[in-house]
Formats: sequence, structure tokens, C-alpha cells
Amino acid sequence: MSKYITISLVIIFFVLGTGLGYVVSPQYSMNQYESKQMVDLGKADKYVDLRYINAMIAHHKGAMKLAEQVKNESRRQDIKDLANMILTDEPKAIAELYQWKKDWYNDTTEVASMEVPNLGTYDEKLDWRFLNALITHHESGIEMTMEIQKKSTRNEILNNANAVEDFLHKGKIKLSQMRTDWYEVK
Repeated sequence: MSKYITISLVIIFFVLGTGLGYVVSPQYSMNQYESKQMVDLGKADKYVDLRYINAMIAHHKGAMKLAEQVKNESRRQDIKDLANMILTDEPKAIAELYQWKKDWYNDTTEVASMEVPNLGTYDEKLDWRFLNALITHHESGIEMTMEIQKKSTRNEILNNANAVEDFLHKGKIKLSQMRTDWYEVK
């Protein structure tokens, strides 16, 4: 009987510890976010473009959720400006993707946002957590664009993927530089 109690207690403490990690530490949540970011678009069939569109809509919505968390919390104007740019530009990209989805697949279903970490409230490392999350977010977007470039034959999708990949590469460099300048982290 004590063997079952021991196993039960181990499972209970594992679940409680995981939950507590999310609540207490935004950094713990961020590590979990990094492991969930990779998207697999599947095989190069007639629906690969639709899967890319849905994944990219979720990706853009995820960027907006990150920006929402820091737009009023950060004390750095550069971060506030970046958050406002994301919240202004991403809806335009999302609208274009929804239009393609409707035109090409007659699909008007809403796409959920991807999960993003809870960056927590303001402290001296809020901007660092935001930069880390956004860099990881950019990396997953780059992976997605590279994958669709190998699988799609539709010019609009290929042009979109090229433009998004270029933007994300440049953005990642800028974000990494901000992180290095402010936190001396590469």
C-alpha cells in the first residue's frame, strides 16, 4: 500500500510544482513557451498553404499578445514604441491572411492565438523577458517561413514567406542588439 501512496504523492507534487512554477516565475513559463513554438505544416498537399495561413495568423496574434503585456508596463520608450508598432501592423497582416483563406478555401473560421508566456508585472527584467520571448517568437516564424518555402507553389504564399522571413531576421538582429545593450546578454 505504501508504494501506491508514494507514487501518488510524487505525481501530486510534480503537478503542484509545475503549476507553482507558472504562477511564481514568468521565466519558467517562458522556458515552456520556447519548447512549444515549433510548428509543423505537414506534407506538401493541397492544404499546406491553408495550414501556413492559419499558423501565421496565430503567430501574428501571439506577437500582439506579447505586445499587449508590455505596452503600458515598460518604462522604456523603445519597448513601448515597438509594442505599439506590433499592435498597429499585425492586424493588417492578419486581415490579408484571412482574405486569402476566404478566397482560396472558402474558410472563414477564426484562428486562435498561439500561447505566449505571462511576462509578469513590471520589474527590472520585464523588457528582458519580452525581448527573449519575441526573439523566440521570431525564430519560430522563421522556421515556419523556411518550411513553407519548400512546400508551397503559390506565389502569394512564397512572397509572403520571403517578406516575413526577411522582416523577422532583421527584427531578431535588432531585438538581440537591444538585449545586449541593456542587459549585456547575447
